[in-house]
Amino acid sequence: MTSTTSSPVLLLAGHWLGAWAWDEVLEHLGPTVARAEALTLPGLDPADPLRRTRTLEDQVDAIRTALGRLGGSSQDPAVVVAHSGANAPVSLVLDRHPQLVRRVVWVDSGPATSGSAAAPDLPEEVEELALPPFAVLAEQASLEGLSPQVLETFRARAVPESAPVLRQAVELTHDDRHDVPTTLVCCSIPSAQVLELARGGHPMFADVARLTTVDVVDLPTGHWPMWSRPDELAAVIAAAASSPA
Repeated sequence: MTSTTSSPVLLLAGHWLGAWAWDEVLEHLGPTVARAEALTLPGLDPADPLRRTRTLEDQVDAIRTALGRLGGSSQDPAVVVAHSGANAPVSLVLDRHPQLVRRVVWVDSGPATSGSAAAPDLPEEVEELALPPFAVLAEQASLEGLSPQVLETFRARAVPESAPVLRQAVELTHDDRHDVPTTLVCCSIPSAQVLELARGGHPMFADVARLTTVDVVDLPTGHWPMWSRPDELAAVIAAAASSPA
């Protein structure tokens, strides 16, 4: 017999973003998810004097600590929500501690491929990578659904990404990570295309084809659905947190 639980939820935003990026989603989650928290990953706290030196290992440690703070354990595993570039540290957590994660929700993202890095060729003299002009960013990720006011806030609050985080390769060694139940929230790329790319071995989606249990949700919008469709994204996350165990 299956049971229904309400798991703790940890939300992690992608590059340049802190916990604040999830504010609207958390408001919508409030009535349905009792334990939900957004985390600012190491390297993205503007008040941290060592921000530019933070690494993926620091981010993995922070996620593990946050899961413990939420009560997440092998007896009460959490739902981890990873947007965009948060896929690197979350993939490492899944590789090392799959028993702590009941379900992972990839938001316009997906599991990292072992050996991959966000910016492996970033010159050594570069300490951080700032949010690029929006005209440049739009060539890399869809800005659909973002109002001028949202873009202004994005620009004002964005924190340059730590170069060590971008250079470090994600080394994954345990296949158990593929058995963690997964929800793919497909926004800027439709799910049919994502799955086709996965079957074709595209390096960005190759590990999707190796997942044991995958639920696919199409949420057509740009790359930042926490701002363009926060209520609907919250509903997807709430469903993941209370799905049959």
